[in-house]
Amino acid sequence: MESRLACLFLLLCLGSALAAPELLNEEVKRTVDLSTHLAKVTAELSLANPSGGSGAAASFLLALDPGLESHLAYLGVQVKNDDEEENTLEVKETKVKGKSGKFFTVKLPSPLAPGARIRLSIETVFTHVLQPYPTHITQAEKQFVVFEGNHYFYSPYPTKSQTTRVKLASRNVESYTKLGNPSRSEDVIEYGPFKDVPPYSEDTLKVHYENNSPFLTITSMTRVIEVSHWGNIAVEETVDLKHTGAVLKGPFSRYDYQRQPDSGISSVKSFKTILPAAAQDVYYRDEIGNISTSHLLILDDSVEMEIRPRFPLFGGWKTHYIIGYNLPSYEYLFNLGDQYALKMRFVDHVFDEQVTDSLTVKIILPEGAKNIHVDSPYEISRAHDELHYTYLDTFGRPVIVAHKNNLVEQHIQDIVVHYTFNKVLMLQEPLLVVGAFYILFFTVILYVRLDFSITKDPAAEARMKVACITEQVLTLVNKRLGLYRHFDEAVNKYKQSRDISTLNSGKKSLETEHKALTNEIASLQSKLKTEGSDLCDKVSEIQKLDSQVKELVLKSSVEAERLVVGKLKKDTYIENEKLHSNKRQELITKIDNILDAL
Repeated sequence: MESRLACLFLLLCLGSALAAPELLNEEVKRTVDLSTHLAKVTAELSLANPSGGSGAAASFLLALDPGLESHLAYLGVQVKNDDEEENTLEVKETKVKGKSGKFFTVKLPSPLAPGARIRLSIETVFTHVLQPYPTHITQAEKQFVVFEGNHYFYSPYPTKSQTTRVKLASRNVESYTKLGNPSRSEDVIEYGPFKDVPPYSEDTLKVHYENNSPFLTITSMTRVIEVSHWGNIAVEETVDLKHTGAVLKGPFSRYDYQRQPDSGISSVKSFKTILPAAAQDVYYRDEIGNISTSHLLILDDSVEMEIRPRFPLFGGWKTHYIIGYNLPSYEYLFNLGDQYALKMRFVDHVFDEQVTDSLTVKIILPEGAKNIHVDSPYEISRAHDELHYTYLDTFGRPVIVAHKNNLVEQHIQDIVVHYTFNKVLMLQEPLLVVGAFYILFFTVILYVRLDFSITKDPAAEARMKVACITEQVLTLVNKRLGLYRHFDEAVNKYKQSRDISTLNSGKKSLETEHKALTNEIASLQSKLKTEGSDLCDKVSEIQKLDSQVKELVLKSSVEAERLVVGKLKKDTYIENEKLHSNKRQELITKIDNILDAL
């Protein structure tokens, strides 16, 4: 039993040795770029698996300087080939037993056999590691900062040879550490080469130098992307900006700032934001309103916007603004049937060498989007999805909410949001509009047609009755006037045919129908009198005028009869007919005026 346990322990040790062979950093060329407010550390190394090693290495271990690990914003590892092609490697955070700090496992493109070597480029970006010293300066003073790092390439493997090159923002250097008698040329300090450096070697590198580059930091940013299947994507960014350099000491003089070119040399007057080439309807505002000092330049591959705050930013000063624009959806939204994919940047360019302490991204998808899945090139923190309500929404639009802290320009990469959407739902909003107008018109019809009053209004009812009776009177009067026109036609036919029966028939029809209509009007007149309306008198006047019209019509027929039998000369008839016609027209005009008054 003991022999079996011993064999098992031996196999485990052998497997561990084969899984993690001891590697060697043959040559390391390290560059520390401190020319901006970021610390960009790039290490080009030749990683070797010594001959006679325990086996091929599928990955290697990467460690961070203990003094800088909490400020890490970006870490990337690439393979450098002779043909200048770069292959990005997969990096995952891990833990090392017995060691504190941050460690990462980097997977090699292929196992590194004993005796083989590979050239790698390791890029790291650290934020908020350049500390202003002094921390407070006046408007006329220059800004100096202090950087503390490591002379050596911090690695769990031994390093055969290493050099460190420090690039500064200016040639004005107050002090720097002098390990190994470094050489200095203008704004560059070179350390090394250091030979046979043991694993986890540390030695403090400290540089105090002038750095007037813009120390701008986005302390908080909310990026809202609203997707519409009607062809538009609306983007709005709310930005809180702070100058994190040396704090301004004393008053600010606008006169000196404009008169002297080196006054407030570390302040920020303006900066450029790069928007997508298809951006349109761009706006830039704050709580006060639109900021008109900005300038927009449309280029072939982008839209360049110069953002100029309302005041220059000195150390410790803050500003807040909102920038928004629209994009055509066909450039960023792709679909196959009901499957959709939105490909957009998680964070976009705000200014060169940008630092974002806290970012919140909200992606508002169309109402009805389901089966949502997000693919991100780096780790993000997803919050619970929310609902957003806007025009014509019923159950709300799904909102993806994601957070990430400590971002730099290397994080300007695309994320892909996959979801399903039934295209029939695009008819929902037009149908809602149609339904809303239908309900509105139907309600108006009901309101006009129906009486919703609780108690009856006698006066209103009386007015309605009078109006109804008046309408009937108008109809009957117009009908009665039409009888005269028909009788005139009968008289004309009689004059042509000399058939007395035609005239008698027309006269009989006129008398019968005229009497019936006159009686009906008289009945309505009595109803108006019962309702107490003053329109009764006007109807009575119409009746009197109508009797005169009838009398003239009958006179005209008698004279026509005399003309036909030869008892009246034609000239006399024409003269009398003209006189009767004028009087008749005057009476009908008076009747029409009374009808209009009704």
